[in-house]
Amino acid sequence: MTRRQLLVSAITAANLRDLPAMAQESAAEGAALKLARVVDGIGFGNLTPVAVKYSKMILASTLASASAGRNLDSVRIIRELVKEKSGKRSSSVWFDNARLPVLEAARANAMASDAAASDDSDLRNVAHIGTSVTAVGLAAAESTGASGQELLAAIVAGYEAAGRIGEAILASSDPRQASGAIDGSIGRGFHASAIVAFGGTVAAAKLLRLTQEQLANALGITATTVGGISISSKTAAREYQAGNAVITAVNAVLAAARGYIVNPDMIEAPGGFLNVFAGGIPNAKSLEGEIGGDYQISRYLAIKLVPGAHALHCAVEAAINAAKEMPGTADDVAKILVAGPQSELAASGSVPKNVDQAIHSLPYYLASAVADRNFTWSSADAKMIERPGIARLIALVDKDPQPGSIRYEWGWSATVTIVAKSGERYSSTVQAPRGSAPRGIEWDDIDAKYHALAPQSGLPASRLQQTLKTIHDFENVKDAAAFARLLSTGR
Repeated sequence: MTRRQLLVSAITAANLRDLPAMAQESAAEGAALKLARVVDGIGFGNLTPVAVKYSKMILASTLASASAGRNLDSVRIIRELVKEKSGKRSSSVWFDNARLPVLEAARANAMASDAAASDDSDLRNVAHIGTSVTAVGLAAAESTGASGQELLAAIVAGYEAAGRIGEAILASSDPRQASGAIDGSIGRGFHASAIVAFGGTVAAAKLLRLTQEQLANALGITATTVGGISISSKTAAREYQAGNAVITAVNAVLAAARGYIVNPDMIEAPGGFLNVFAGGIPNAKSLEGEIGGDYQISRYLAIKLVPGAHALHCAVEAAINAAKEMPGTADDVAKILVAGPQSELAASGSVPKNVDQAIHSLPYYLASAVADRNFTWSSADAKMIERPGIARLIALVDKDPQPGSIRYEWGWSATVTIVAKSGERYSSTVQAPRGSAPRGIEWDDIDAKYHALAPQSGLPASRLQQTLKTIHDFENVKDAAAFARLLSTGR
């Protein structure tokens, strides 16, 4: 018997021993069970090449972002706290020599990725699903000796579940409470961590081999546990929410595996998850449809290729395009006008005081993009905010008073028009950012991101190169624990 088989056998035996008789019966036909059936059928063998590719890219992107965030105070504080806790130390803290229980390792790692604001989003909402499914998935895979193929399938399944929950919120929402805001809010001002938690739940449940009924109960437990408010996006409370999301996910799976049962309509009932988080009339139809190979990850994944709020990236790219067309220098700019769903953010006129403010400031992002005709990983550094001339350009950013009739495809789409002092106008429209599924995500971009951010992990260059090479070929990894050891400073 392999180590993997032994661990799964032990987990299953423990579950059956502790499982109440009623838990072994089929759960009622609630939305949670319907979703559980859909994602339970996702295995590596039925993934499309794009889904496999993007799941590996999520792994690389999340680790790169965690490298950039590992030394931030918010991450350091929680890492120190979780290292003080006891329990079965089965999973690695990335870029550290600590091994912790799955729950605590996933929390520390998710926070590191989210803190740097350099991870991923879903095109329909600023929800960092990749951070959740990677942090939980790798911790769970390491603890059970799962293969690379099993982890990739769990990542895709987790993304599928979280994406469908997001769709259900959109379908249920009062139109006045639309999703997709820059602050990562959903429904009535709740934080998008309430979506990503479901991704972690499914990823962990797949790797721990929960039954469909157990997974349905785990989804219900998650539904009654998640929370967070959108205002947290403006401070280090943002990454704290990421940590809470994976705590919710892992605790829900561990409880359900032991036989914990909740009402089966926790998601769709009046007063249930959808009604509470979205308002309006619950609409859970998106949870039960067949996949047919058209995975959520293949349609909606967006990986950040520059830092900061993802909803700003289309406008930044459009500003760069327009600035490259304009002759002269930034001193020749008279106005920077923005049209599109995010244009209401254009007229603040205030200069950010710190990096947390800068990464959510459309005026700063556009001013920096026009000044440099570029925007890179260093553009959100504190020293860049204080550059001469940036404040003048920020004051020139405004909502376009004559936006035209362009149909914008996504909540992030944008048109930027630079008006020169001569009166000439230079415009560009970007519907979806580079690094997003509609435009196709390229390995060259992911590799460049990894090479830019991963050195901050503290690991030697040769090890970093080995990890990236392994990620490219992750479907051939026999034991995820061996890969996790590459991320440890104690190796």
